[in-house]
Amino acid sequence: MKIVLAYSGGLDTSFAVHYCTFQQAHEIHAAVADTGAFSAEKIQEMESRAIALGAKSFTCLDIRQEVFDRFFAYVVKGNLLRGGVYPLCVAAERTAQAEAIANHALALGAEGIAHGSTAAGNDQIRFDLACAAMAPDLAILAPVRDLGWTRDQEADYLAQNSHPVDSTTSTYSVNESLWGVTIGGGETHDPWRIPPESVYQMTRPVDQTPSNSREIIIGFQEGIPTSLDHENLSGPTLIARLNDLAGEHGVGRGFHLGETVLGIKGRIAFEAPAPIVLIQAHRELEKLVLTQGQLDWLGRVSLDYGNRLHEGHYHAPVMRDLEALIDHAQRTVFGEVRVRLHRGQSQVLGVRSPKALLDPLARYGEETQMWNGRDAEGFGRISGISSRIASRRDHRGTSP
Repeated sequence: MKIVLAYSGGLDTSFAVHYCTFQQAHEIHAAVADTGAFSAEKIQEMESRAIALGAKSFTCLDIRQEVFDRFFAYVVKGNLLRGGVYPLCVAAERTAQAEAIANHALALGAEGIAHGSTAAGNDQIRFDLACAAMAPDLAILAPVRDLGWTRDQEADYLAQNSHPVDSTTSTYSVNESLWGVTIGGGETHDPWRIPPESVYQMTRPVDQTPSNSREIIIGFQEGIPTSLDHENLSGPTLIARLNDLAGEHGVGRGFHLGETVLGIKGRIAFEAPAPIVLIQAHRELEKLVLTQGQLDWLGRVSLDYGNRLHEGHYHAPVMRDLEALIDHAQRTVFGEVRVRLHRGQSQVLGVRSPKALLDPLARYGEETQMWNGRDAEGFGRISGISSRIASRRDHRGTSP
């Protein structure tokens, strides 16, 4: 069969190229859906390796802007932090990558799509659901999943066929994109342990960060970050620049332990400097410009949206409905946020917006021109009526 393989250059997809070509006699066309992880030199290396492994062709699909517009923008607008810490780096990009691979397969007239997912991870579900939605008539192959091999077995197979891999490749599964880096395997399987410093790529350890802090100003329009230090930038460019700035100060490292799509617990280490800073800044700006009712409903809707995105259900019709509510609420999320980066921490120092709900006629704890003392006294009396009635009831006893 003519197969388009979602290729990343890592252990699993390198194994898949060779195995599908020489053990299953498929015609493999390797395609990388680039979400911002690779330099031009790296892409050239990936092409050379894919061809050497047996791929008939190699294609790089640049989807950085699309991923930002359709996926990452909603991670920011929805303040999506899974488990309160992890900004859904992989979940968002996997669906976008699967879409790009499926469209490429249709354009090539392929008969199937292949990916390097295992049977125990989330990515297999995301790839399968997205590919089925985009190209329902194409077969889906997952050789690592079908064989049930370990990473060590894959590495041994490649070594025996004259394609050795670095020893750390079989220990850690590292996923890098513009949005961040996730690290699985090795010490992450033990919730007490942490991986070595050598696995981190985007952030400095705290003890090696600058002694002086750095202040930045992030501009938002309709909930989307559009400027950094008053310079208008495209989404991908802004994220790349903020990754460098925040990463230099050690901001963005963390661990996420939580429920996987399959219902088992999983743990990863991650680096996401820009997303962590952007979500923190965006959340504070929302507090300034949205009502409490809007904030409450956005929290509920965004939690559901993030869970569905994590589980690979991006193409479910309800997702467009949830996006519509999120977008509608973001109409007034304009303004700038002042952030300090220092020693592994980002701190919001200030926010300003032409849409601010802080009114100069009423200053909290000081004075107001919008009501007087008697109004406030009456409000306090009326707002507590239900509690006073309940209290009288509870102290009446049971006598008639």
